[in-house]
Amino acid sequence: MNRYPIWKYALIVLVTATATIYAMPNVYPDDHAVQVTHTSGEISPELVEKIKGLLDKGEFRFKSVERHAEHVLVRLHGAEEQLLVADALKKGLDSRTIVALNLAPTTPQWLRSINAKPMNLGLDLRGGVYFLLEVDAQAAWQKSLERYHSDVRNSLRRAKLRYKRVVLQGENIIVTAGSSDVLEKMEDHLDREYWDVFEVNEVERGGQTALELVIPKQKRLQIIGLSVEQNIATLRRRVNELGVAEPVITRQGADRIAVQLPGVQDTAQAKEILGATAILEFRLVAEGSNARRAQRTGRAPSGTKLYYERDGNPILLKRGIMLTGEHITDADSGIDSETARPAVHINLDGDGAARFAEVTRKNVKRLMAVVYLENKTETFVDGEGKLQKRSKVVEEVISVARIQEQLSNRFQITGLDSPREAHRLALLLRAGSLAAPMEIVEERTVGPSLGQSNIDRGMQSIILGFILVMIFMGIYYRVFGLVANMALMLNILLIIAVMSFIPGATLTLPGIVGIVLTIGMAVDANVLVFERIRQELRARNSPQASIDNGYSRALTTIADANITTLIAALVLFVFGTGPIKGFSVTLSIGVLCSMFTAIMGTRAVVNLLYGNRKGVKLAI
Repeated sequence: MNRYPIWKYALIVLVTATATIYAMPNVYPDDHAVQVTHTSGEISPELVEKIKGLLDKGEFRFKSVERHAEHVLVRLHGAEEQLLVADALKKGLDSRTIVALNLAPTTPQWLRSINAKPMNLGLDLRGGVYFLLEVDAQAAWQKSLERYHSDVRNSLRRAKLRYKRVVLQGENIIVTAGSSDVLEKMEDHLDREYWDVFEVNEVERGGQTALELVIPKQKRLQIIGLSVEQNIATLRRRVNELGVAEPVITRQGADRIAVQLPGVQDTAQAKEILGATAILEFRLVAEGSNARRAQRTGRAPSGTKLYYERDGNPILLKRGIMLTGEHITDADSGIDSETARPAVHINLDGDGAARFAEVTRKNVKRLMAVVYLENKTETFVDGEGKLQKRSKVVEEVISVARIQEQLSNRFQITGLDSPREAHRLALLLRAGSLAAPMEIVEERTVGPSLGQSNIDRGMQSIILGFILVMIFMGIYYRVFGLVANMALMLNILLIIAVMSFIPGATLTLPGIVGIVLTIGMAVDANVLVFERIRQELRARNSPQASIDNGYSRALTTIADANITTLIAALVLFVFGTGPIKGFSVTLSIGVLCSMFTAIMGTRAVVNLLYGNRKGVKLAI
C-alpha cells in the first residue's frame, strides 16, 4: 500500500528538472541595450564599425557590440547611457537605419540553444508606451462603398451589360438601364455575382425602374470589423519595423486598438509610424489638357481630375488608375543613380507586375504620375462646443516621368524631398497601408523605474505570501506540512517555467496577482487531503489506510474545486481584455500546476516517507 511505480517517480523528477531548466533564464538580469537594424535587412561589417566609432567618439561606456543576422545590439550599463547612446546613433547613422531602445537578456548560450528564454514582461513591469487608437469606422465604410461602386461598374462591363448610370446615392448604389430587358439581366447578374454583399431591389427613379443595391447592416459591421483587423495586421508589421521587442497589439471593442510597446521611450517616432497612412496611385497624365484653366474655372475636363505637384503647379491626371500600392511586396529607400536624389525602389507581386507591364507597354512615351495620398483624422470643437471628427485626404503628385519602356515587377519612384522622407515612405509601403484612418485617443508613458517598482513590490508580495503559507503549513501539519511546502515550491517553479516557455505569454501586474492567489489556492488541495487523513486516524484506521483513503477520497473534491476555478479563469480569458487576460492566464496555469503537485507530487514524497512501513506514526 502507498507505493508508486518507478515511472511515476521518474516522471516527477523529469518534470522538476525540465521546469528548473526553463525557469533558470529568469534569474539572469536584462541588459539595457540599443538595437540597430537596417531597412535592407542586412547588417554589414561597415555598419558595425561605424557604430563602434560613434561609441568611441562619444566616449560611451558599453559592455559589448554584438552583430546578429538582422540587427546590431549594443549592451550598456544603465538606462541613462542607453538614452544617450540611442540619441548619438540616431544622429550619426543614415536614415536607412532604425535605432530602438531594448532590454537584452543575458541568458547563457546553452539555455538559448534549447529555446529557454525569460518571461516576457508587460508594459506595467518593463516600462514603455501605451496607445489607444480609434479607427474611423465611417471612413472605412465609405471606402468600401466606393470600391463596391467601382466593382459593380466593371462587373457589368465585363458581362457586356450596357447601363445608363451607376451612381452612389447615400449608402446605396443605383443602377439604371436603357430597357427593362437589360435591367432584368442586370438583376440576375448582380444577384449571382454579389449574392453575399447586396440586397437587389427594384425602385422608381426619374419615372423609370432602376436597381437599388443595399448592403445589409450585418455586412456593414463585418466590413468595419475586417478594416479593424487589417489595421491590426498592418500595425504589427509597422511595429516590427520599429524594432520593438515583444509588442502587444489587441483589439478593444468594435473600433479601437490597444498598442503596448515595452521598452520604447521615443513616443514621437512611434506615433508618426503607427497612425500614418501611405497610399500610392499610378495615373497617366492628361497631356494636351489645360491644367491652369481647370484650376481657374474649378472644372476639370471629362475623365480627368485636378491634382497639384509639390511645388504648387496644377496637373490634370486621368481618372483611371494604372496601379495601386496594394500590389507592392517590398520597398526600399535609396538614391537615384542618375540624379543622386532620394528614391524608393519598389517590388510588385505577380498580379501587379503583369498588370503594370501591360498598361505601361500600351503607354510607352506617355507621362505617368505617382500620386501620394495620406488619410488624416482631425478632432475639432464645433459651434456648440462638442468634439467632432473629420477625415481628409491629402493628395499630391510626388513624381512625373515619361514611360521609356515597358515596366515590370521592379522599378523606382523619385521626387522625394529628403532621404528621411524616402525612408518613411518605404517603411509604410513595406508594412502596407491602413484600411481606415486612425486617431490616438489615449497615450500613456510608463517609465522603467515605475516598472521596476512594480516588479519589486510584486516579488515582495509573492515572497511574503509564500513565507506565511509555509510557516502556517509547517506548524499546523508538521512533516506533512513540510511536504506541502515542497509541493508549493515546485508549483511556483512550474508556473515560471510554463510562462517562460509559452510563446506570446506576457507577465503583467495582474498576472502577479494571479500567482499570489495561486499560492493560497495551491495548499487547498493539500489541506483537504491532510484533514481527511486526520479523520481516518480519528476513526482508528491504520496509518497506511488513512493515507490511502485521504488521497483517494479527497480526489473528487479537489478535482471539482479546481475545475470550477479553471472554468472561471477560462471565461475571464475569453471575455476579458488586457489586465483581466493576464490575471486569468497565470491563474489557469497555477491551477493546473497545483493539481499536479498536490495530487501526484505530495503523494510521491509521502509514499517515500511512510509507504510500505508497518507500525509507523504519522507526524500530522
